[in-house]
Amino acid sequence: MTAPVTVSVTRHVDPAQTAQMLAWMQAGTSMAEKFDGFLGSGWVRPGVDSPDWHMLYRFADAESLAAWEASPERAWWLEAAQGDVEESRRERRTGIEGWFDEPATVESLNAVAPAPPRWKQMVVIYLVFLPLSLTANFIALHTIADWALVPRVVLVTTVMTPLMTYVFLPWVTRRMSWWLHR
Repeated sequence: MTAPVTVSVTRHVDPAQTAQMLAWMQAGTSMAEKFDGFLGSGWVRPGVDSPDWHMLYRFADAESLAAWEASPERAWWLEAAQGDVEESRRERRTGIEGWFDEPATVESLNAVAPAPPRWKQMVVIYLVFLPLSLTANFIALHTIADWALVPRVVLVTTVMTPLMTYVFLPWVTRRMSWWLHR
């Protein structure tokens, strides 16, 4: 199963180069949006005079992201900013932290859906957690009921957490996106 990948990059830019930076980012976004799987991009800046630009871009899966990152277009785009832009941090996120990112302070270069209301997030998590928890506890009751409480709970949560994070929540979130972002 593939999951969307969000890349977060922190870059340092001379605040006097803001106009050039915006044009450079728009050029990168224009190229990236021609690649299959591109879901959007944006940026956050702590303040008007801050040299730090926190840039985000998102692809539908790791393969789509790899195609963009290996492309000659991206290489040309990065080369265009050599000497003006310094990258200090890069992070990829594919787990639960990327599903409901709050882009409240993100300046959008390509519309990325805003985070759904917290109560909708809670409902979707509950829709996964309740049946999974009931199933896991039912199985535990019939297989390891004689175990002490702590080891039994540790085993159940150790099995449930990756199932929720990598299988069921991404599946339900994709199927409920019509409601989450309505």
